[in-house]
Amino acid sequence: MKVVAIIQARMGSTRLPGKVLKKVLGRPLLSYQLERVKRSNNIDEILVATTDQQPDDAIVSFCQMTKIPYYTGSETDVLKRYYKAACHVKADIIVRLTSDCPIIDPAQIDKVIKSYLSHQHPLQFVSNTLNRTLPRGMDTEVFSFNALKKAYEKADSKLDREHVTRYMINNPQIFNLSNVSNSENYSHHRWTVDTLEDFIFIKKIIEALYPYKPDFTMEDTLQLLEKFPEWQAINTHIQQKED
Repeated sequence: MKVVAIIQARMGSTRLPGKVLKKVLGRPLLSYQLERVKRSNNIDEILVATTDQQPDDAIVSFCQMTKIPYYTGSETDVLKRYYKAACHVKADIIVRLTSDCPIIDPAQIDKVIKSYLSHQHPLQFVSNTLNRTLPRGMDTEVFSFNALKKAYEKADSKLDREHVTRYMINNPQIFNLSNVSNSENYSHHRWTVDTLEDFIFIKKIIEALYPYKPDFTMEDTLQLLEKFPEWQAINTHIQQKED
């Protein structure tokens, strides 16, 4: 069973254009995320799924330069892009990640993958976001290729094509949905990058932790924010756009 992490990434962003390649300590945010995802013990391959639009040539160039496999596809039909990317690498199990989560913890990714592997349903879907208990920015969804294929073939609304897993989540009578929850609720934390405020906040975390512990964990970040609680005021007012 080939487990492939597919990270959707594009330069277009209504609130912070080019955010995935914005630099901290001389490196793009996407490079930090890729470094962290590579530490997963359960992922066989990583693929960046970007669009075939000219602005995203910058992401293609980054992938080529860093020797990261990539796939280019539809900008608006993200479900199709994901399905074709999964076909391209012959994935059996897909780990869906988004490029706005640069400090995602591989241990949290592995918890979701392990939960998926314990279920083994043909149309299985497991995530840590159906009932959020982790900081936003730890978002992980794991599903079978069969589930992705079913959604690709059946989803016909514009919203379902724009959001890869929306059709699965909204059809629990078809898909076997499961959630991974944390014992303590940290869902009030916002560690995703969608605005300039988010970027400033994440930049502070990386600059404080990465030089001394490149493989810093979610717990390390929580401890850091206990020391500097005022940092959270930078982006706590940001309203999340629909997933």
